[in-house]
Amino acid sequence: MSRCTHRCTHIRMMAEYNQWMNARVYAAAAGLPPDELRRDRGAFFGSLMGTLNHIMVGDTLWLQRHAQHPAGFPLLDPIRAITPPTSLTQPLFDDFAAMQAHRQWLDQLIVDWAASITESDLDHLLDYRNSRGENRRQFFALLMHFFNHQTHHRGQATTLLSQAGVDVGETDLLVCIPNHI
Repeated sequence: MSRCTHRCTHIRMMAEYNQWMNARVYAAAAGLPPDELRRDRGAFFGSLMGTLNHIMVGDTLWLQRHAQHPAGFPLLDPIRAITPPTSLTQPLFDDFAAMQAHRQWLDQLIVDWAASITESDLDHLLDYRNSRGENRRQFFALLMHFFNHQTHHRGQATTLLSQAGVDVGETDLLVCIPNHI
């Protein structure tokens, strides 16, 4: 196992930020009635529930692709067992509480898996297939996309919560970056 570098440290920080922010968003959303969670507010995925679902679909698909890495990543075995979503909008849960519980499980899996990634894993070119065909891209860059995708759509979710009168509070990654003063 190669030692942890700044890239590995950054991946771990992003996984922890993802977990922290998802917990905040889901806690804020849990106070809304079901009709507000499903209310179409004109976002990319319509409602808050649709947006949170899309993030989970994306995470599932990307983790399943990452599980194909030659490192094997045994911590991703549970994600291998999940039937892949067939579309980016496929509803994974009808019930918000079940969705929230799955999100918590998924985020812990991401944190644990991120801690297992080594420097030698990062430069590998990962082969995968998506809706546009075959791809081969650098694993580290794909990880950055994975976390950026979450952040992008979570920003939409916080806007939808704001439209519903709910303030999520602090959302900046800066909160997770150590201050060396």
